[in-house]
Order: sequence, then C-alpha cells, then structure tokens
Amino acid sequence: MSANQVASLKDKGNAALQENKFEEAIRYYTEAINLDGNNHVLYSNRSAAYAKANKYDLALKDAEKTVEIKPDWVKGYSRKGAALAYLGEYDQALQVYEQALKLDPDNALIKEGVREVLAQKQAGAQKFANPFSRADLFTKLRNDPRTKNFLDDPEYLNILQELQANPNSLGTKAADPRVLTTLSVLLGIDLDGQEPMETEPSYAPPPRKPEPKPEPKKSSEPELPEHKRLAKEEKEKGNDYYKKKQFDEAIQHYSKAIEHDPTDITFYNNLAAVYFEQKEYEKCIEECHKAIDIGRANRADFKLIAKSFTRIGNAYKKLKDYKNAKIFYEKSLSEHRTPEIKTLLSDVEKVIKDEEEKAYINPELAEKEKELGNELFKKGDYATAVKHYSEAIRRNPNDSKLYSNRAACYTKLAAFDLGLKDCDKCTELDPKFIKGWIRKGHILQGMQQSSKAIAAFQKALELDPNNAEALSGYRNCTLESAGVGADPEKVRQRAMGDPEVQQILRDPAMRLILEQMQNDPRALQDHLKNPDIAAKIQKLLASGLIAIH
Repeated sequence: MSANQVASLKDKGNAALQENKFEEAIRYYTEAINLDGNNHVLYSNRSAAYAKANKYDLALKDAEKTVEIKPDWVKGYSRKGAALAYLGEYDQALQVYEQALKLDPDNALIKEGVREVLAQKQAGAQKFANPFSRADLFTKLRNDPRTKNFLDDPEYLNILQELQANPNSLGTKAADPRVLTTLSVLLGIDLDGQEPMETEPSYAPPPRKPEPKPEPKKSSEPELPEHKRLAKEEKEKGNDYYKKKQFDEAIQHYSKAIEHDPTDITFYNNLAAVYFEQKEYEKCIEECHKAIDIGRANRADFKLIAKSFTRIGNAYKKLKDYKNAKIFYEKSLSEHRTPEIKTLLSDVEKVIKDEEEKAYINPELAEKEKELGNELFKKGDYATAVKHYSEAIRRNPNDSKLYSNRAACYTKLAAFDLGLKDCDKCTELDPKFIKGWIRKGHILQGMQQSSKAIAAFQKALELDPNNAEALSGYRNCTLESAGVGADPEKVRQRAMGDPEVQQILRDPAMRLILEQMQNDPRALQDHLKNPDIAAKIQKLLASGLIAIH
C-alpha cells in the first residue's frame, strides 16, 4: 500500500464531492479503501458521498464502519446520526447523537444534528399533540429568558400562528433558530447549554407597538462573568452606532468589546462588517481572518465561521478579485451550505468565466484559425476543420461567418442539429447575412422540416429576391411539402388545379406585372417591395409555373 496513493485518491474524491460529482467521489473513495481498509476517514467521506447521492442505507453502513474503526471520533457519530435521520429512524439518530455528546458535550455540529432530527420528527409525527397549540403558549414563552424577547417581533408571532394552525410546517420553519429554541422551551429540552448566538449588527427587527398587557414577572437573566458582561455592553453600543451609520464610534465600541473578551468571534465579525461598510476591504478581510482563527480556537458555531468566510468573499468581490472571492465562498459552503451563498458563488463563477472569455478574444488569431479551417474543408477533413473553426469562434465569438463555416462542416458530417444551432447563431449576429439563411434552409431540408426550410429561404429572398440558390431551395421545399416530384407536367397540372394560383393568374394587375418581369427582370425587385405582390409571386415560384434566372 502506498500512503501517497491513498492520499491522492482521497483528495480526488474530496474534489469530486465538492463539485457534486457523487458517483465519481464514491469511486475514488472506494479505490482508496481497497488500498487502506482501516482508514476511518475514508469510510466517513464515502458515507457523506452516499448520503448526497441519496443512497442512505450505504451511507449508514459506512458510518457504522467508521465508528467501529474509530469509536472516539465524533464525526463518525455525526455521519451515522445523519444517515439514520435520512432513513426516518429519528429515535435511533438521537441515541447516536447522545453518544457523540458524551464524547464532546460542546460540539456545535452534533447539537445542530439534534435540532434537525427533533424538527423532522415533530414535523412527521401527526399523531402527537401540537406543542404550539397549548393554552399557556404565550405565558410559557414570555416567562422563559430564551424566548421572551422573540414575542416583540411581529414576524415571529406570524410564525407561531402558522405553526398553531399547521404543525407540519415545522420542517420548513426549522431553519429559523428562534423556532428550534421555542420548541426546546415547549418540550423542556435544553439543546444549547450556552447563550443564543448573537445577531450581526445589521439586523434590526421591525418596530412594533406592544399591545397593553399585564406586566410579566421579571425572570432573572443568567449572570455573566464581569469581562463578558462588559464586552456585551460594548457590543450593544457598537450595534446602535452601526445602525446609525456612525462607523467610527461603532469601531471604538467593538474594539473595547474585544479588549474585554478576545475569545468571542462575534465581535471580530461585527468589526469586519463596519470596515466593509467603510469600503476598507483589506481591513475587513484581515479582521475576518482573525475571527476565523478565534472561532476555531474557541469552538464557535460553524455558521459564524461560515459568515466570516462569506464576508471575505464579498470583500474580494468588491475588490474585483473574483478568483479569491470564489475560493472563500466555497470555504463558507464547506462550513454551512445556504442558498444565498450558492447564488453568490454562481454569480462570481459566471464573472470569472466571462472575464476569461474576454481575455481570450483575439480577432487576428481567429482569422488564422478560420483560414486553416477553410483549407481543411477544401481537403474534405471536416472533423479537423470543425476544431479550427471552433477555436476561431472562441477567439472572435461575434463573427457570424465563423458560425456559418462551422455549420457547413457539421452538415457534411451529418450533424444537422449542431449545424442548425450554428446557423441560428449566425443569423442572430447578422440577420442580413444571406448565406446563413440559405445554409439554415438546406439543413432544415435535410432534416425533412420543409415548412421551416421554406421560412429560411423566404428570409434569404427578402434580402436578395434574385438569389438563385434561395429560389431553388424555396421551390424544391415547397414541392416536397406538397408531395409533388420534379416532373414539370405534374407541377403544371397541380398548379392549375390550385384555386389560389388560378385567382392570381386571372388578376389583370398580376398579369401585367408578370409580363413586365419577363421583359425586364430588374423590375422584380421593385414589385417584391409590396408584401401582397411578393406573396403572390412566391406562390407562383413555388408552384413551378414561373422561374427566375
């Protein structure tokens, strides 16, 4: 066994997993396990990949193997608990998380798992009483220090009303930490064992005039150590100044909070938020890195660490350093996945792609590639010609002729769908490029889509009514559409039996125009400017009764 081989396979698996290539990740982890069957990390990683691929039974099996190999490793229990939860075995999942908390009572990841399982269990257990419908609901919540302030927020009250009416909506509301705190109060379960997470200074609940109510009994707040109490006071002062956009004063108070308690990640995050608002992006990044280091050292909630990574990504985005922004958004997602951060990552990836494409544009090199493609096309090497035309398009994506040339290659290779796509792009870039419309017509004709081919040839004839190739294509497609062969006598017979054709030929004005066209073909162009006359002439052309040379 080669340790380097195992490490390489694991890294490849991790990269594939991060890109959501689950089957590929599973393959790499399996190859690594075949080389090192006692590596608990490999089983843990493959368990995660199986879970993301919705193969929960296999995820559970790998998680159990992880715990068997390394019974003192908390992450193994996390994998096992998650797999059981996915399988709907909520009670077993809670038992596994209980084992994990015995090993590490302060583990935020395990506590989050417990919260989610309780929410899932409650949402799916319709046979149990709805804890949100109890008669003393508001008294219970007002008298508990963890929830009493929530009742001043109208949004929170709306959530409670919805949960009272429909307890099954708990699963969708569980993302709000206040809901899980409320549930723990109502069920008499203590999930946190610590203060609730502080909010960012930018959060400001909407104002609400309280209804007259009897004064609730004052419940004593848990006493904080002196240094933490002073730090909290300074942070709250900083929040007030932040909301007023008095950033210099906010910095002073957040800095004092850090002096009193340098172990709290929130203070560093808040300070970084002020620097971001001041457009001091380098300082913001520096403060966020401090926050991450402090958070790691003091086992901060992974959501707070994710927030630091996100803010670094935002700062780099403002600095137009999109590659670094991408790196830190990905790091944020590795801590805590949210739709908002996935959107930020997608946006910055699009910017990076656009910039790379713009940097690659070079019309001179595009022309050289086109010439190479032309030479190969003449030699009949269409596949290689496609490669050169494709490179020319990457170098100059707004040149309509390049798409037309590549469409010609695709047509020779019978790849009509690709040729049609190129013709669409060609005519989109230059609607007056006749060859693009004619080529599109021929491809559609080859695909036996006569009506669409007729429309393409019509576009070409609008640009040049005398274009022989467009006229021929239009006529042939019309005959194919009508089910008539190339026999001239059959063409005439069918045309004369068409009431529309007969009406056109009986029209004295049209007869005069046809006679004029015969004596002076150049007159056709003037007549085609009239849409009604153009339609009648095209009908006669399609019927085969007249031809333009």
